[in-house]
Amino acid sequence: MASSSKKVIYAALIGNALIAVTKFAASVFTGSSAMLAEGIHSLVDTGNQGLLLYGLHRAKKPADEQFPFGHGKEVYFWSFVVAILIFAMGAGISLYEGVVHILHPEHVENPMINYVVLGFALIFEGGAWFFAFKEFSRVKGKWSYVQAVQRGKDPTIFMVLFEDSAAVLGLIVAFLGIWLGQVTGLAYLDGIATVIIGLILGGTAIWLAYETKGLLIGESANSEVVQSIREMAKQLSGVTQVNEVLTMHMGPEFILVNISVDFQDGVTSEVVEDCVAKLDRAIKTKHPLVKRVFVEAEARRVRVVEETKGSSQS
Repeated sequence: MASSSKKVIYAALIGNALIAVTKFAASVFTGSSAMLAEGIHSLVDTGNQGLLLYGLHRAKKPADEQFPFGHGKEVYFWSFVVAILIFAMGAGISLYEGVVHILHPEHVENPMINYVVLGFALIFEGGAWFFAFKEFSRVKGKWSYVQAVQRGKDPTIFMVLFEDSAAVLGLIVAFLGIWLGQVTGLAYLDGIATVIIGLILGGTAIWLAYETKGLLIGESANSEVVQSIREMAKQLSGVTQVNEVLTMHMGPEFILVNISVDFQDGVTSEVVEDCVAKLDRAIKTKHPLVKRVFVEAEARRVRVVEETKGSSQS
């Protein structure tokens, strides 16, 4: 999963870096606020991909005394930072520039430069979007696209897909704003297009922040995994009841499991230990993402049995 995420991020990073340079150059030559907003958008996206790569790198750090469950949640933290940056820098600056150019409109000079740059940008962004969409479609499995976003535990791929989708929409809006301003002679249409681009970025950022918040706080494994673990615990000999099955994603590839079970009256500690060991192996075999399993056994009756055995032997 991590290697797939990196491929998508690298492709988006290279494309956005090249596009950002051309967009800023076009905005300087033509004075288009929509093109300036698009340049800012691509620059922010480039920085965001760098942060996602940094998060993936940090997540690989091994567990230590201070972080006994590893650093997997670094991915979630930096993904949330990316969403904030899209909102603050991408949407905020675009909305500001758009309002300024609506209040003080300026005619775009040499619009053909903008059309050429936007055309190439659409090709590059479209290619990056297709690559991200193809990878996302592969990893989503049987889920629908909405379910894959809501239930997926690796935010990096769908974040890049959302960014690229917003970028393609922004390019279309920028093209229409410049073209309509040229055809109608209404210079403020360029500013309106810039505001719309800002709103697209803002909406994207809010959705991304919402989807990554749960993962950052501590989201459980998907319900199918939880139910499967519960059924495996029920099938153990000596178990009379499975109480709680608590799970948490400590990273995209690390699930922590805590199970509370009741054992039959009179069961010995050796039987409990054997059952716990079997359950641990079974869960990790069926669900490779489960790295740590903790089982809370009802221990009072176990102690009574052991104490009785010890008294009779003495």
